[in-house]
Amino acid sequence: MLPRFVGRLGVADAVTVANAALGFVAIVIAFVDIDLAARLILLAAVADGLDGILARRYGGTDAGPYLDSLADVASFAVAPAVLAFVVVTDGFGIGFEQGVTFELALVTAVCALFVATAVTRLGMYTAYDTAANYTEGIQTTLAATILGAAILAGVADAWLVLAITGAFCYLMVSRITYPDLLARDAGIMGVVHVLAVLLPEFADRSFPFALLLLGLAYMILSPWFYWRDDPRPGDLETHGNA
Repeated sequence: MLPRFVGRLGVADAVTVANAALGFVAIVIAFVDIDLAARLILLAAVADGLDGILARRYGGTDAGPYLDSLADVASFAVAPAVLAFVVVTDGFGIGFEQGVTFELALVTAVCALFVATAVTRLGMYTAYDTAANYTEGIQTTLAATILGAAILAGVADAWLVLAITGAFCYLMVSRITYPDLLARDAGIMGVVHVLAVLLPEFADRSFPFALLLLGLAYMILSPWFYWRDDPRPGDLETHGNA
């Protein structure tokens, strides 16, 4: 007897499920190789964009939006929180072998809050924002991308990672409006994204650093300065904004 999903899920859904698996692998690898874990999260973000392209090309399924949010919980909520936890605890030289210290409890609380607000943001996006060409609150994919790119670029100081992880806890559930990228801009971001995954150390880590700068520029400037024409349906790259 064939599994229940045969004939019900499409190629885009398969990529979405792979996104979730990448998130889990990133969590496991984070305790052994933080750079590889960051690359896996960035690869999951690439998959998050690819499944939207495939859904538009071949058609989506009724299960697609639910699978997308569930996969994003693994890859862009839990996985980046674990990366932040590993970077900060290693940087501060703290761990569970010392018992539950105040510092460890603080780091754990910030990372747990990141997961909670990311899950909240994903639910709000699915319920209210999917039909619009903008979204409220910073995207979980973007938050994970900035964290992953910072690690690969070699600028992930423990205090800095703790600070931006805490800031994302607010930004993901804020009312700040972020516009969806036009397809041409999403394409540029996607190319840099892929190069950061494939060639993270090329030219003194230029691609992760470029991805980090692009992500920060969108996060800080796009709510006020992102210019575009009144888009026609189909002109926007809307997937991956959860």
